[in-house]
Amino acid sequence: MEGSDDAAEKLQSFLGRIQRLDEEIKGLNQDKRDVYAEVKTCGFDVRAFKQVVRLMDLDSNERLEHQTLIETYVHALEAPAR
Repeated sequence: MEGSDDAAEKLQSFLGRIQRLDEEIKGLNQDKRDVYAEVKTCGFDVRAFKQVVRLMDLDSNERLEHQTLIETYVHALEAPAR
């Protein structure tokens, strides 16, 4: 039964680690909400700022491709229907 005790200890260890990480994630998510609230308090548009954050996560080539696609779609939508 010693092997099953080791397995149970490992599982308990994994569970504890996951639970600690979940708590850290909750704290970090609250910190993000606080920053976005501060962005809003300063008079900035939070939705636009969140889009900028997403774009900044992309490398420059991906960002350019994304912006080009958006421009293409907007242009297509603005074109008169035939």
